[in-house]
Amino acid sequence: MKPIYSISLIIALFLGLAFHSCEAPETEAEVPEYVIVIHGGAGTISPDVITPEQEEEYKNKLNEALEAGEAILKNGGTSIEAVAAAIIIMEDSPLFNAGKGAVFTNQLRCELDASIMEGSTLNAGAVAGVTDVKNPIKAAIAVMENSPHVMMAGDGASVFAGEQGMEMVENEYFHTQRRLDAVKRAIEQSQEDNSGTVGAAALDSYGNLAAGTSTGGMTNKMYGRIGDSPIIGAGTYANNESCAVSATGHGEYFIRHTVASDISARMLYYGQRFEDAANYVINEKLVNVGATGGVIGVDKYGNVAMPFNTPGMYRGYVKSTGEKEVAIFGE
Repeated sequence: MKPIYSISLIIALFLGLAFHSCEAPETEAEVPEYVIVIHGGAGTISPDVITPEQEEEYKNKLNEALEAGEAILKNGGTSIEAVAAAIIIMEDSPLFNAGKGAVFTNQLRCELDASIMEGSTLNAGAVAGVTDVKNPIKAAIAVMENSPHVMMAGDGASVFAGEQGMEMVENEYFHTQRRLDAVKRAIEQSQEDNSGTVGAAALDSYGNLAAGTSTGGMTNKMYGRIGDSPIIGAGTYANNESCAVSATGHGEYFIRHTVASDISARMLYYGQRFEDAANYVINEKLVNVGATGGVIGVDKYGNVAMPFNTPGMYRGYVKSTGEKEVAIFGE
């Protein structure tokens, strides 16, 4: 008589082989004490459109964001705190499409989105379409920590942020002449620009992962448009069993293909290495449907991935081992 194998046993054997192939270090000592990785958006970024002076300015700000996050991790802070610190530096800079310097909607105002997720509990928080919260990432954290909800939007999110003690500003605070000129050109040409967004992901000394993303969205976007940045699983995802990811790019595609969580799922269910999973989603899956963008992230072993399918992406990372990189253009 032929042996009969249960479906559950076959699945268990398959998963066991899959997990065995994950990118684990040979010894636990090889896992860095901490890692933080950031991005400032992906898009048409090349030496042809950025002067050497602008390149230096962007790299200095990326280094400042990394240093802010690393200082927290080095002193025993959490991955959530480090992610927030790095993103706040970029939200407060007019260089990036988040916070001050956010792009304009078709109605010539700024509408901001942000999200945060912690890998240990899968708790998450997000705000969408806010127009008067100085640092949307802080409001997203408040939603996660001080409400029963995951996402709040529009006026309700603003009321909640104010009640939580967030700094509130007039919409003009976010405005810059560069972004105003850009949206006027886009309106004249009936175009939208989907580049931009900032984000961070971190592994702390407690072994906990976190990721966060903040954006002004799409230049010349229609009223009420929400992209992937505040959507858990699309623009942001963190799970201690796999990785922490923040995305940047054409949000509609990142939502349809649940990009951030798909990378985690490929690791958990297919046993793929983090870098392989991220590269597949960005450079094959999205490319096949005509989508542009990138992701940054770190896995539970401290491995970093920063793939993108555009000419450039503002990005960088630093590890407790001293390993560090800050870059803008493609290889």
